[in-house]
Amino acid sequence: MNHMMNTLTCITATTAFVAIASANASVNTLTFEGVGNLTAVGNFYNGGAGTDYGVEFVGNTLALVSNLAGGNGNFTNAPSMPTIMFWLAGPATTMNVAAGFSGGFSTYYTSTDNAGSISIWSGLNGTGSVLATLNLIGLGTDNTPNALYDRWALVGASFDGEAKSVTFTGAADFIGFDNVTFGSAIPAPGAIALLAAAGCSTRRRRA
Repeated sequence: MNHMMNTLTCITATTAFVAIASANASVNTLTFEGVGNLTAVGNFYNGGAGTDYGVEFVGNTLALVSNLAGGNGNFTNAPSMPTIMFWLAGPATTMNVAAGFSGGFSTYYTSTDNAGSISIWSGLNGTGSVLATLNLIGLGTDNTPNALYDRWALVGASFDGEAKSVTFTGAADFIGFDNVTFGSAIPAPGAIALLAAAGCSTRRRRA
């Protein structure tokens, strides 16, 4: 089994499936840069050391730095290297946005074999009504040396109403997320430009 966390640089294999919609709310992207390797994200974006977006991650949400940059992460090609978000125990983790957001949601994710999902909720802590759900599939791997998780997909959805939380579900330590964007079903313009510059293309998993 190959975990996200390895105990021990341009994007080349990104699959993009995104529901594009216009957003009429502010658009904010969480890159997790600066949180620190194997450090709880917690209130980093809620009055902590990061930009204050009013975003709290509950549960055991951690930042993970790629082993190619001196961390413990078994990954590469993330849209904003070298740090991503993941968790080490339990079936899910949750992002709360107390002030709410509307318009849409998007994120990049990586997983070699395991499926997952993302649900957007009207209430805090994954409560209230489900406004949208994204189903995530295993993406395979190009077997990059020392960085097995080398394929990333972009997923997104628009929805009606106001959301206050997002739950990320999957096998702990086998799925990771980056450039979590709320307020739009497409990522921030900088992330799109990054993909275009890298000349990314969809690839099938090797047999």
